[in-house]
Amino acid sequence: MKLTKLREKLNAENLDGILITNPYNRRYMSDFTGTAGVLLISLSEAKLIVDGRYIEQAHAQAQPFEIVEHHKNLLEVIAQQVKSMNITTLGYEADHTSVTQFNRYREKLNIELQNTANLVESLRIIKTEDELVQMREAAKIAEKAFQHILGVIKPGVTEREICAELIFKMQMLGAGGSSNDPIVASGWRSALPHGRATDKVIENGDMLTLDYGAVYNGYLSDMTRTVAIGEPPSELKKIYEVVFETLEFSKEKARPGLSVKEFDQLGRDYIEKHGYGKYFIHGIGHGLGLELHEAPTVVANERLEENMVFTVEPGIYISGLGGVRLEDDVVIKKDGVETLTPSSKELIIL
Repeated sequence: MKLTKLREKLNAENLDGILITNPYNRRYMSDFTGTAGVLLISLSEAKLIVDGRYIEQAHAQAQPFEIVEHHKNLLEVIAQQVKSMNITTLGYEADHTSVTQFNRYREKLNIELQNTANLVESLRIIKTEDELVQMREAAKIAEKAFQHILGVIKPGVTEREICAELIFKMQMLGAGGSSNDPIVASGWRSALPHGRATDKVIENGDMLTLDYGAVYNGYLSDMTRTVAIGEPPSELKKIYEVVFETLEFSKEKARPGLSVKEFDQLGRDYIEKHGYGKYFIHGIGHGLGLELHEAPTVVANERLEENMVFTVEPGIYISGLGGVRLEDDVVIKKDGVETLTPSSKELIIL
């Protein structure tokens, strides 16, 4: 099915074939999880070119693909295969190809090269049921890790210790790793949207923001929770309520056909109405899948479609005081959303 859809796009672009070098696109199209190799796909053939380290793995994972081994010079093997597959107009992934690599293609392949953008990425936007199964499990692991970490957070513990425990717990729960370098930001540092863990010690009255996720069979989750350690300042409690309401309001408004830009503006307007507009300094969310940030995006302004997975993550950040962010992963459905991270977002005071 994936090959059929990609070939439809090749036909539409008047291409005989495409060379796929992006590792996420390679995995998506072939199910091959190795860390090296390229795909060469024509209108009638599909080949995975790897070195000897991956031959057995490639045969086991990339079932629809013919496996071709290269020994030293990958580009020479690509040139041989392009010729044997009768490819005269070859697409390459422009966003993932350096100028140096392009010049090598032009020199060695001696065919018409055409830059392409987002041919595979546009297929990845809509998740299959199998992909959703993996993403539900990745979210479930992150949720269980959150329940665990609540018992670890207390005054005297450092952000770095919390971060390490989160990663360890997710791996013990079956994660293949962490989907990002977790954000663990407490006290005044919670006003830093990307505040990575430091040796700062958790104190009474701190708000603590945790932004992290799990990897499961290559697919990612991405959730954010903000908790209080002891009674927080009243202003931060007010901010928390606004962020919580914005999250729920935004999820209620999500629907197929709504542009991501419009969706972003709805959340932005809600926060603005409560007087905190200038403190919401990032987008409402982003696409999620094999990568932490993938289409659809606010910048590209794609439209929400059924079975897209999108993060919804409003936040308010006030320098010197602190900040709050809450984030859920949702699947866009015909009549609303499925929340993959459904744990309560009510303020937890530890």
